[in-house]
Amino acid sequence: MSGVEIEISQQNKELIDEFSTVLSVDRSLSNNTLGAYISDLKKLIIFCENQDLTTLNKHHILAFINNLKNAGLSSRSIARIISSLKTFYKQQVLNETISSNPMQSIKTPKLPQKLPDVLSHEEITAIMEAIDYSKPAGVREKTIVMLLYGSGLRVSELVSLKLNNLFLDEGFIKVLGKGNKERVLPVTSRAYDSINKYIEHSRNIFVNEKSNSYLFLGVRGGQLSDREIRRIVKLRAGTFPHSLLHTFATHLLDGGADLRIVQELLGHNDPSTTQIYTHVSKKQMKKKYEQSHPRG
Repeated sequence: MSGVEIEISQQNKELIDEFSTVLSVDRSLSNNTLGAYISDLKKLIIFCENQDLTTLNKHHILAFINNLKNAGLSSRSIARIISSLKTFYKQQVLNETISSNPMQSIKTPKLPQKLPDVLSHEEITAIMEAIDYSKPAGVREKTIVMLLYGSGLRVSELVSLKLNNLFLDEGFIKVLGKGNKERVLPVTSRAYDSINKYIEHSRNIFVNEKSNSYLFLGVRGGQLSDREIRRIVKLRAGTFPHSLLHTFATHLLDGGADLRIVQELLGHNDPSTTQIYTHVSKKQMKKKYEQSHPRG
């Protein structure tokens, strides 16, 4: 693909702007996901030398995909780009800006199923014990890790938590998940104690006029960012927040939880999305068997 920067035509700009509005308003996508969709479209525009997106056909798309393969792009990245283009051209059909969908017969490459990283109970305990709980920042960070692992929150759900989302005496919190769908999640007794300690002794140190009742605040008093959460988890747990989510789900299944309960806790619409954790549990079971059995 050419690395030469080009000025995107007004027609393509308008198509991108309209598509961006649909994604952000109708589908309530995160800024990161929205940015990825737009970036994928711009790659196609550059490859096709600014030709109007609504005039491209199947052969243009296939040439673009082959160019991505020749450039050494991974199958996973190509699959994501194809998914972005399918979404865009499906929207164009609905808008009646095209009569024939060039993505209609384009197949997404099959990807090997990648099992998520899962921490052991011992690793979780070691992470919790290593955080200095005597300092305000330590209380905040330990509470963050506890909620990510103990209640299965995503980063976006964690940073959006406000004080009025907490129903600690009743043992649950409310989060706003994907597609603006509200979920009620239980809170462990340890997380309950940690949240109360953070609110009573640590949060006030960070509070200012920017705080806007968010639970977790940064050093400047505003809402803690996704990036800062990832930095904290990487520093304290040596991994990423999504690994704590995977660990939450897997430990529940290992402990005998019903798959449908885990699906509800994670906010998955499709049971097959949750099904991957059963594979992780089987993998963990086999590993424990081989370690424990004298003939393993």
